[in-house]
Amino acid sequence: MDGITTTFLVIGGLGVVVLAVSLFLGDVLHLGHPDLDGPFSLPAVAGFVGAFGFAGAIAADLVGGSVGTLGGVLAAVVAGGVAAVPTAWLAIKLARAASRMRTDATPTRGDLVGHIGVVVTPITPGGYGEVRIHLGGQPVKLNARADRPVALGAQVFVVEAISDTSVVVEETTALPAS
Repeated sequence: MDGITTTFLVIGGLGVVVLAVSLFLGDVLHLGHPDLDGPFSLPAVAGFVGAFGFAGAIAADLVGGSVGTLGGVLAAVVAGGVAAVPTAWLAIKLARAASRMRTDATPTRGDLVGHIGVVVTPITPGGYGEVRIHLGGQPVKLNARADRPVALGAQVFVVEAISDTSVVVEETTALPAS
């Protein structure tokens, strides 16, 4: 492997490092400006530098010593540029699509009312037990209170949400299996 190929591999590796550092600093440590968009955003720069380096290294290695040092560098720069521009454009489009993606609303206390659940810790008279309901497709365990004792495994209906993690329930009869 000649010096031109090695140089362009280092440039491509630098693009990967920039992307890894930006992901770590932005997503793990929450540093930087998350709304930065466009051709100078970190995903675009990382995509450009990475594609430029790796495509340039491939071109330099393919032409090898057959065109000389200047020809190898020129082939690497042209191939790197041809690969880097669409890669950066695609990185911009993907980053914009990901940042503007619609998501479901965060469940609130009001969303708990009306759900059917099952008692996982018996509800004692004048005390609390625990129930499990499914909210947004996910099992959620809540503290539960009832007017009278409710046994383990009983089916309950949530009638009131006292807090985000506490509900008032009433025992219901089991629904017939379909």
